[in-house]
Amino acid sequence: MSVFYLLMIIFLFSLAIVDLWVGVSNDAVNFLNSAVGSRVTTLKRIILVAAVGVFVGAAVSNGMMDIARHGIFRPEQFSFEEIMCIFMAVMLTDVILLDVFNSLGMPTSTTVSLVFELLGGTFCLACIKVSNDPTLAFSDLLNTEKALQVILGIFLSVGIAFVVGTVVQWITRLVFTFNYKPRLRWFIGLFGGLSITAIFYFVLVKTMAKSPYMPAEANQWIADNTTLLMLCIFAGCTLLMQLLYWLKVNVFKIIILFGTFALALAFASNDLVNFVGVPLAALSSYQDFVANGAGASEHMMGALNAPASTSPLFLIGAGAIMVTALLCSKKAQNVVQTSVNLSRQAEGEEMFGGSRVAKSLVRGANRLNAALQVILPQKVRRWIDSRFNKDEAIMADGAAFDLIRASVNLVLAGLLIIMGTSLKLPLSTTYVTFIVAMGTSLADRAWTRESAVYRITGVLSVIGGWFLTAAVAFLAAMLVCLFCHSGGIALMLVLILVVSTVLIVTNVKARRKAKAEALADKSMPLDNLDKLAPAEVWEALKAHHAKASIQLLQQTRTRYWDTCCAMETEDLRALRRVCKDLEDMQQWKRRNRSRELMAMRRLPVSLSLEKNTWFHLGSNAGEQMLYGMKRIAVPCCEHLDSGFSPLPEDLRQELHLIAQETTGYYDQAIAYINGQGAVISAQEVAGTASAYDVLLQDIEAFKLRLSALRKKHLDRLTTNSAALPQQTALLYLNVLQETQQLLSELRHFLRAYHHFAE
Repeated sequence: MSVFYLLMIIFLFSLAIVDLWVGVSNDAVNFLNSAVGSRVTTLKRIILVAAVGVFVGAAVSNGMMDIARHGIFRPEQFSFEEIMCIFMAVMLTDVILLDVFNSLGMPTSTTVSLVFELLGGTFCLACIKVSNDPTLAFSDLLNTEKALQVILGIFLSVGIAFVVGTVVQWITRLVFTFNYKPRLRWFIGLFGGLSITAIFYFVLVKTMAKSPYMPAEANQWIADNTTLLMLCIFAGCTLLMQLLYWLKVNVFKIIILFGTFALALAFASNDLVNFVGVPLAALSSYQDFVANGAGASEHMMGALNAPASTSPLFLIGAGAIMVTALLCSKKAQNVVQTSVNLSRQAEGEEMFGGSRVAKSLVRGANRLNAALQVILPQKVRRWIDSRFNKDEAIMADGAAFDLIRASVNLVLAGLLIIMGTSLKLPLSTTYVTFIVAMGTSLADRAWTRESAVYRITGVLSVIGGWFLTAAVAFLAAMLVCLFCHSGGIALMLVLILVVSTVLIVTNVKARRKAKAEALADKSMPLDNLDKLAPAEVWEALKAHHAKASIQLLQQTRTRYWDTCCAMETEDLRALRRVCKDLEDMQQWKRRNRSRELMAMRRLPVSLSLEKNTWFHLGSNAGEQMLYGMKRIAVPCCEHLDSGFSPLPEDLRQELHLIAQETTGYYDQAIAYINGQGAVISAQEVAGTASAYDVLLQDIEAFKLRLSALRKKHLDRLTTNSAALPQQTALLYLNVLQETQQLLSELRHFLRAYHHFAE
């Protein structure tokens, strides 16, 4: 029996390694988005600074491990067997939950997942134990006071972070304004001194003091002389920041990089328990169980009430894995995430639509603003408005916000999270960093009347995802724990096998999807339009539209050819792949249309009105081509999947010739957009028709020939219906009709592109 539990411990640590890698990859944006969003320096330097912070934070995170040991349940009331059921349920649920939420693109939090999974698993066994022993109460089994404190700490941090972020950023902007450079000589030393001192205080006094590497004498000296130490650091940092400013050094960059280090440290020291806390607690339980020698169902786990004493090797190893993930994970380096999009200063592509709640909040805010306008004197209003003149904003090319907001985001988020860590409250790094960013963007008036509805909808969607995470984590862990407890070792092995299979399959699919999206988007840059003149925006949009049009035609042409070939060879797998590729193409088309619409809004009004009709006609024709391809591919796939009769040889040959000519016209359309010279055609007469006109004529002529083939097929069915099964005959008729429609949409698409780009 002990061998099985040892294997279980090994499996839990294997899941912890996966969790560490995925957790850092997903949560890296929490401490990278401010530095990257403000373009403070190169991405490699930002990641290097964050990596140092992650490693140091992991090495000093021992105190947080108590949450997994006795923060939610009372271990003295549970046997070793029951504790292992809870731990197994937590880790299995956590891996699947994070995987599912990431696949759906829903926001989640590893901290909330851990807390509510522990709560769900413990609640399940508590119900069983209370029903078997009426003398027990839930308060005897659940650490309700600590659990409530943890839960309130997590969700109250949302409100606190938003209010603090809004107030501090409003005051900071009132002092510096968006055109902050002329005011730096008066305030930069004080601002930099306060920021660096605050970070020093919480990193040194509240975090490093608990490190096993800090000598006891040094800890005692810091505790006895905290005030004097902080005053000296403040004075020194203020003078240093002012001196650096006089030496033409950008002080904000120093604050942002130091804040990135602090936030990465806070993430590692606060969130490491989410990944390795449960396996370490399970290992400690196993060691106590083996040393005691009692049965798994008799040995009670009161030993977990002792403070965690994690080996530095485990912490350093976890830190090394996190740093490796941060440096090597492509997901961690591509930090284009929701918080940057929702907090950017300029308008752009909105990720969310409008909701009724958001619209109501915007209307209420507008009424409140109107009331404040009446109360405040006009001179005060004008002065405040002059401090928030966004036209004077100083931002790097491609930055989402300026250096001042990035500094406030990092300093405040780091302070709030490290404060929670010092109180042994596992505040969610995701929650705090995201909400601080939302508060500072609101204070900066980044949410205009045109974008506020969409931004608020996005914030509400993210917060709703957090509550959904909590509910799903609780219920899923409760069910898995019930299965593990009732099914014993056999069912645990089955669950381990299922989870391992799901992880392998979903990761393979995720890699394929990421590769497809990268290939689809790599030639589609349409960013940094804020810094371009209207004429440059038009040139960028025209070039982008040409590339997107070529890519759409190439993909449609390839999918049509693959479908026809699959019908000839009865290749069901190829048809399924075509159907999946068409779904991906439709998502890409929607994303691309949204990007181009944002660029259209930046054109001069006269040009935008002139091109608007042709843009939408072409976009609609492109969408109809993809829908037409689905109307061909899906029935063909269902036909082969059902095992119906294949196409006879004469129809296969006919379909092959149709596919050759259809794809040939798509190739000519691509060549026309590419500007590769005239389109070769037997109907072209030199000097009387352009390549564009001749191509449209050729397509129309081929459509007429398809009509004749369709009539021939109908006559064939009427005169000799028994020669061809009805399902096969109707399928071929559908292919002819939809091919004809595809060519019609191709003509519409070319006509719209021609007028749009000329």
